Amino acid sequence: MKDKLILSDEWDKVFPKSNKVRHSKVTFDNRYGITLAADMYLPLECDGKLPAIAVCGPFGAVKEQSSGLYAQELAARGFVTVAFDPSYTGESGGMPRYVASPDINTEDFCAAVDFLSNLKEADSAKIGILGICGWGGMALNAAAIDTRIKATVASTMYDMSRVNANGYFDLNDSSDARFELKKSLNAQRTVDFAKGEPELAGGLPDAVAEDAPQYVKDYFAYYKTDRGYHARSLNSNGGWNKTSALSFINMPILSYAHEIRSAVLLVHGEKAHSLYFSKDAYKKLKGDNKFLHIVKDASHTDLYDKYKYIPFCRIEAFYREYLK
Repeated sequence: MKDKLILSDEWDKVFPKSNKVRHSKVTFDNRYGITLAADMYLPLECDGKLPAIAVCGPFGAVKEQSSGLYAQELAARGFVTVAFDPSYTGESGGMPRYVASPDINTEDFCAAVDFLSNLKEADSAKIGILGICGWGGMALNAAAIDTRIKATVASTMYDMSRVNANGYFDLNDSSDARFELKKSLNAQRTVDFAKGEPELAGGLPDAVAEDAPQYVKDYFAYYKTDRGYHARSLNSNGGWNKTSALSFINMPILSYAHEIRSAVLLVHGEKAHSLYFSKDAYKKLKGDNKFLHIVKDASHTDLYDKYKYIPFCRIEAFYREYLK
């Protein structure tokens, strides 16, 4: 049975609506039967079939936040775009809610490619994807498996397998540390089963301590203020369920990144705590169509929504070159 989605018909984005695009709500199913909700953006002048881009991320965000901003801007520059909510989140279907999966969330990108490949306004031979934060890693995983994807951008990328298995900056990269983490998460499974529902890990706190890491302060400044807060965003509210990390621990999503033959552009901030993810991913990539673009002075979340830092001209030029 298909998910029966309830889609908002109001402009409830955290960014202003552009007068250079046409916007509509669309849905499509992934191969697990989960119905995904998306915002589609078309240039006002849509003459013939255009190159198309599917956008998702950040991890724990919804399409009304950063991914929608990227999608709208790229549509204003002449692309057909969709910004979608991943399975189990936002307006998309799937139960239980608020769970992430390296397999299913990679499939979400491929399902968006299915949709664009059959869209009358889109050129099925010119499809790209763009992943932000944790969905940057998912985008690379999708590019490694889906040969229909001709160009991939990963902006301010997280490798969710690595950070879940090793902790931030690989500080817990040991079999003993992972064993203790797995014990805790599996104990939580027992509790969740007894309760009949998963327990949420909690999103960002309502206040940040003065001595908190800068990246936590940066996340707070986006997700918990008028700048980026959204009622459907996990990071703005209750967070993922606690056991979401389990499947990432022993399923590295970048295992076959070195086999990606299509074009890849990694974009990251010079001052981002997460820069090491893109630098190390770039080392895995092969071929002369792989690029690392580091944005001077930018933090991780600066690339969520700050036009001063997001290199849209570089991103557009990349897609123009490889979606032709």
